[in-house]
Amino acid sequence: MQLIQKDNPKTIKAWTFYDWANSVFPLVITSAIFPNFYDYVTTHDDAKNMIGKTVLFFGREFENQNIYTFIYAFALTIVVIITPLLSGIADYLGNKKRFLQFFCYLGSLSCMCLYFFDRNHLELSFIPFITATVGFWGSLVYYNSYLPEIASEENQDKVSARGFSMGYLGSSILLIVCLVGIMVFKYQETTVNGIVVSTTGFFKVKYSFLLTGIWWMGFAQYTFKNLPNKSNTIKGKNTKGLLLKGFKELITVSKQIIKIVELKRFLGSYFFYNMGVQTVMVVAVLFARNEIDWGIGEAAEKDKTTSLIISILIIQFIGVLGAFVFSRMSSRIGNIKSIMVAIAIWIFICFYTYLIVRLPIHFYVVAVLVGFVMGGIQSLSRSTYSKLLPVTEDNTSYFSFYDVMEKLGMIIGTVSFGLISEMTGGMRPAVLSLILFFVIGFIGLLFVPKKLKSH
Repeated sequence: MQLIQKDNPKTIKAWTFYDWANSVFPLVITSAIFPNFYDYVTTHDDAKNMIGKTVLFFGREFENQNIYTFIYAFALTIVVIITPLLSGIADYLGNKKRFLQFFCYLGSLSCMCLYFFDRNHLELSFIPFITATVGFWGSLVYYNSYLPEIASEENQDKVSARGFSMGYLGSSILLIVCLVGIMVFKYQETTVNGIVVSTTGFFKVKYSFLLTGIWWMGFAQYTFKNLPNKSNTIKGKNTKGLLLKGFKELITVSKQIIKIVELKRFLGSYFFYNMGVQTVMVVAVLFARNEIDWGIGEAAEKDKTTSLIISILIIQFIGVLGAFVFSRMSSRIGNIKSIMVAIAIWIFICFYTYLIVRLPIHFYVVAVLVGFVMGGIQSLSRSTYSKLLPVTEDNTSYFSFYDVMEKLGMIIGTVSFGLISEMTGGMRPAVLSLILFFVIGFIGLLFVPKKLKSH
């Protein structure tokens, strides 16, 4: 068994570097370029004429933004089903890094396959989006579970914040590279009677998906090389009936969680407030594209896409500041109270969005606020859960429950948002449902044992 030295600078750097590597997926694929690409190609024909916002999916018509949220929820369901069981197997075998590598390669290769996305074959085109989502979220279970092993309790807030900050910076750099390619070296075709007669530029939007996969896989190699494995071999372990052994490992951990009051109550609260956070991150771009007045015409469409991506960059860079601000705040007033402050800001954001946000300038205000609290609440949630864990060698299984709470919340949040949007004919009324999630999460934190509020 290989012992992991806590607070080792090289190990912490290797761990945070995976955030640098994989954060390009949530930024480029689920937030910035792919949602804009998807919305445009499903509402315009090859001649760039608007053809409507409905798409055919398995023979049934859907609003294009709603089928996107449903597919994302389906991918998360797969994660919820498979990762708890696999985490139990990883803890039993002691080779979590191998699982981290598997999901990393699944996700990065799937990002590259999005290059072949075709609006005329949505059922097949969404498969790599689903597997990329599974790869990203699946890898995070094993990645997050390293935190209590590589950092002492007093440093976990800082290390967690450093990881998120690395992710924000790294993904922003790739997004800027992609934007330069799209805007400066953009690929255009001139057609006559449907025949391509000339082309200019060389960078297609789809190249961004290739770069995302290459970045993710490439930079992850530093992590894989330098991040220790709890065990470099499974020799001596009985590998027969691994699924059953993984399930037993999971049952054991679940019984322990039920007995730890503070852990159980924090997870319950996290389930609700994170439901709101993750739903905002998934639907923000689609909301802005459909609920804000950007004008009419091709020029307005270009301005819309540019403005949305600029707002996402604002979120990313302010997120770096927010992660460290909330890390410092937690050292003064405690993790739980700091998270409650962040939730209060999220509630204000939802009210402001529902009542005020109708013009681009309004959305920029939302971008600044979201950026400030997004990194803070995610970073503190991860480190708070890590601090609450008992001394154990089953950190992966414990973090799989954290992951399940996160994904179940995301599934319920995105599906309910999509259903409310479908029933009401717009996304704005669905914003109100997010307020309820945040309020329940806030109230839940009030019942976390008082001794933890100075954690």
